[in-house]
Amino acid sequence: MQILNRAPDGCPALVLNADFRPLSYFPLSLWSWQDALKAVFLDRVDVVAQYETTVRSPNFEIRLPSVVSLRTYVNHARTPAFTRFNVFLRDGFECQYCGAGDRENLTFDHIIPRSKGGRTTWENIVAACSACNLRKGWRLPHEAKMFPAKKPVRPTMFELNENGRAFPPHYLHESWQDFLYWDSELEP
Repeated sequence: MQILNRAPDGCPALVLNADFRPLSYFPLSLWSWQDALKAVFLDRVDVVAQYETTVRSPNFEIRLPSVVSLRTYVNHARTPAFTRFNVFLRDGFECQYCGAGDRENLTFDHIIPRSKGGRTTWENIVAACSACNLRKGWRLPHEAKMFPAKKPVRPTMFELNENGRAFPPHYLHESWQDFLYWDSELEP
């Protein structure tokens, strides 16, 4: 067991819903060790697994949690927020016109341009690489002869979580493996 006399680096805790599934896959639901300990002391979570690392105060010692589960179930039926990140996640971080997966140059495109009355909604926005966005410009899809690969729709939280499973994080602690269900060919 490792006992620290200074603040530990890293040691995030995987946060599970009350049904023992991660709150989200992408980004992966992680709390800092400080937030995890606070939730433990406030009796909001149960500790499922622990690191070997122990922190102590003058009169208390505790191993850092590596996996915690909420005591109260968080319902995922709510509608996800319309954000640039969620649009990219819905579209699999790929340009909907050419299929490029260049995350560095990903933008979002109004299918019906704002100059032609298009609104910024789930149904009118798609992920597009900079080159395709520039090539389409202010034109309608039929004018530019550019059509999205998939019809844009408002996703559910479940769909966004499922899409996020295709993007496993670079770091996975071994105590998390039983709770994360990545596609087998994508495991790090």
